Amino acid sequence: MSTYSVGQVASIAKVTVRTLHHYDEIGLLSPGGRTPAGYRRYEETDLDRLQQILFYRELGFPLEEIAAILDDDSVSPTEHLRRQHQLISARISHLQELAAAVEHAMEARKMGIQLTPEEKFEVFGSDYQEEWEDEAERRWGNTEAWKQSQSRTSRYGKEDWQRIKAETDALNSRLVEVFEAGRPADGAEAMELAETHRRHISDNFYDCTYEIHRCLGAMYTADPRFTATYEDLAPGLAQWLHDAILANAEHRTQPSGPQA
Repeated sequence: MSTYSVGQVASIAKVTVRTLHHYDEIGLLSPGGRTPAGYRRYEETDLDRLQQILFYRELGFPLEEIAAILDDDSVSPTEHLRRQHQLISARISHLQELAAAVEHAMEARKMGIQLTPEEKFEVFGSDYQEEWEDEAERRWGNTEAWKQSQSRTSRYGKEDWQRIKAETDALNSRLVEVFEAGRPADGAEAMELAETHRRHISDNFYDCTYEIHRCLGAMYTADPRFTATYEDLAPGLAQWLHDAILANAEHRTQPSGPQA
């Protein structure tokens, strides 16, 4: 009959020699034999018991309880395996539920939009691209504004996004109307619309300071995709809105200007 040294068993079972010594010291797993020099020699039955120990250990059972289970002579080896199969199956089911919950949470956190892909296209239109969400997180994921936006929008449902979309469309229509009427970007009407634009962001996403608003205005002319959003509404609107945002920020941050 083959026997194994403590080092061989440790290698086979992927545990430490110290662990095997501890199991022996507490009487959980004592080797079936010893060499004339007193070294531990493990037999096949010892390896079977070690496998049982490791099964239960992996499932979170304390060593004292494992010892009581394995030393219960009324339970056959087959019954041990059946019990372990049931426990492992239950754990797998639990972990799958946890994984599904984490995946759901990840999706909910992704741009804070708790919508199905179909609902996203329904709310935001056919031009909507889901990769925009990934890019936004890469660009601004470490900013306080992003964290604040995530916190707010994580509570939004479909009706909230429909409301925000309706408010955005109404604001864009008004921007086009005033722009096409030839109103100057630094005029009262244009600056009031720029302020409405800033407040819309603050009310729904994050605290949009005038400094942040200036940066957004710069993106409307620097990033072709942002530019296209407004140029598609009216050629020249992106530059006009950019100028209106800068004029409004300058006007309202002056000591005598209106307070936000």
